[in-house]
Amino acid sequence: MFPLGVAQAPSLERQGHSIRVMVTRPEREAKVWADALQARGIDCDIMPLIQIAALSETSVLASVWADVPSHLALMFVSANAVRFFMSARPSGQPMPTCRAWSTGPGTDSALLAAGWPAELIDSPDANSPQFDSEALWHKVAARVDAAVQQGQSKQPSVLIVRGADAHGQLAGRDWLAQQLAVAGLEVCQAVAYARQAPPLDGAQRQRIGQALVEGAWWLFSSSEAAQHLLESCPDLPWSQARAFATHPRIAQRLQAAGWGCVQIVPAGVEAQAVSIKSWA
Repeated sequence: MFPLGVAQAPSLERQGHSIRVMVTRPEREAKVWADALQARGIDCDIMPLIQIAALSETSVLASVWADVPSHLALMFVSANAVRFFMSARPSGQPMPTCRAWSTGPGTDSALLAAGWPAELIDSPDANSPQFDSEALWHKVAARVDAAVQQGQSKQPSVLIVRGADAHGQLAGRDWLAQQLAVAGLEVCQAVAYARQAPPLDGAQRQRIGQALVEGAWWLFSSSEAAQHLLESCPDLPWSQARAFATHPRIAQRLQAAGWGCVQIVPAGVEAQAVSIKSWA
């Protein structure tokens, strides 16, 4: 017998009708993304599986701001990185004049909203198949090489602004930091917010079980969100579950955890909606 009232999980065969998608991004982003998919004809519900929280101590960020003018670029891993970092800008500190790096349109929008000039933002093209560090590196590698080749007396540096997990450890991948170091840049890191597993109450757990029964598809843009779901509901029959993943790494994590059906979809909302509809 399955927990949470789950009597029988659905077949993984394609059902031939409209599907429902559970959006798992942090709540703020989940609402925006679900609305965008809804506007494109996809039934959505949100189940935030990452909780974004401010740091308990922000004085460190103030000291990081003092060094901002010295960096070649600031790389923001997410829109939340932009919002929390920019909100910590000390009074009287001018807007940075260095470049801002972003891995996707959500972060671009947050940078523009914060007042960063569009001409100083580097990010993957809007039609890029992936919004990730690799796509960003393709965009900025030539600029990085030029900075290194200028032979400045001081080693050029890049500040990566990111989140930390519930234990205070840096969250996310280090791939871009490794590429920058190999290229000859100094890499600095700043934690601007915390990413945590949200506590799920009884009603939310019931919704999760019901979504599984009804054959809903789970949309993951983060391996961390998938891990939080598995840890929160370890006894559910995930071998009967369906998921859309926005990156091969996420798909591999889900497959390794025993999910029954995992499909990779584009990261951009327009192409993603088309891909999701093809599975209805």
